[in-house]
Amino acid sequence: MSDSGSELAFVDTNVLVYAAAPNDVRSTAAQLLVRELMVREALRTSTQVLQEFFVVVTRKIKVRLTNEQALEFLDTWSECPVALLDYPAIREAAKLTAARQLSFWDSLILVAARRSGAKRIYTEDLQDGQIILGVQVINPFR
Repeated sequence: MSDSGSELAFVDTNVLVYAAAPNDVRSTAAQLLVRELMVREALRTSTQVLQEFFVVVTRKIKVRLTNEQALEFLDTWSECPVALLDYPAIREAAKLTAARQLSFWDSLILVAARRSGAKRIYTEDLQDGQIILGVQVINPFR
């Protein structure tokens, strides 16, 4: 689970959701990973991830967070660099979707990860170990 050195790492929505939802078996691992990356100032994310996080934790999980609780997490994570998604990122993601047979949303996450300077992306949504756009996919719950 641990990231080596001070290498930048992008964290996907599912990891942040588990870090905020302590009633899941993956919560401890997610909390430790996010805390470690933040301490080393290595955590990177994107506007898409933060938006998805808010919707999931306030609307889609079994034990939902209040809007205020979700905003506290967003405020904390927004202190780390957040990749902004503009039209060139959307266009690049659309091309990646066709080239790699990925969902558009996963492609947009990968584009944001690369743009953030991350060498790793922590997610359970992509195949562990693969490298896409120079970013290695790591499932922190494997």
